[in-house]
Amino acid sequence: MPFLIDGHNLIPKLGLDINSFDDEDELIARLNEYCRLSRKGSIEVYFDNAPPGVPESRKTGLVTAHFVRRPLIADEAIRLRLKKLGRAARNWSVVSSDRRVQADARAAGAAVISSDEFSATVTDTLRAGPPPQANTQAGAKPGGMSERELNEWLTLFNERGKQK
Repeated sequence: MPFLIDGHNLIPKLGLDINSFDDEDELIARLNEYCRLSRKGSIEVYFDNAPPGVPESRKTGLVTAHFVRRPLIADEAIRLRLKKLGRAARNWSVVSSDRRVQADARAAGAAVISSDEFSATVTDTLRAGPPPQANTQAGAKPGGMSERELNEWLTLFNERGKQK
């Protein structure tokens, strides 16, 4: 399920410094790693007060960052995105602790996750690291092939080499 995230609402919940010069980039990096490890859908994150010269949107991996310029604020941009999604909004989750944003999300039919709850999920996922690779072939090593598969490939290539 894809996410719409109120970025400045989530930054301090993940232990990042909201006053840091690169707080948004740090959040985007963590969200990308979360997507990679959890194999969850894409993320759209919204930030208030975009400085001049910063592109309005930037896609990095599975995260699209939207930098909202005044007079609009991120909360309003999320509401407009939900409106644009229409009935498809019910397939999305909105991450924010702002009650107004949560109410708009519920009204649109989207799931609501508090920033505290989502930050705990992200933190747990990042700590756990990548999931173990499932390889049900007997004798197979993680990420590799079984000895039987290797021998089958060697036989196939040896037969092809003799035909030339």
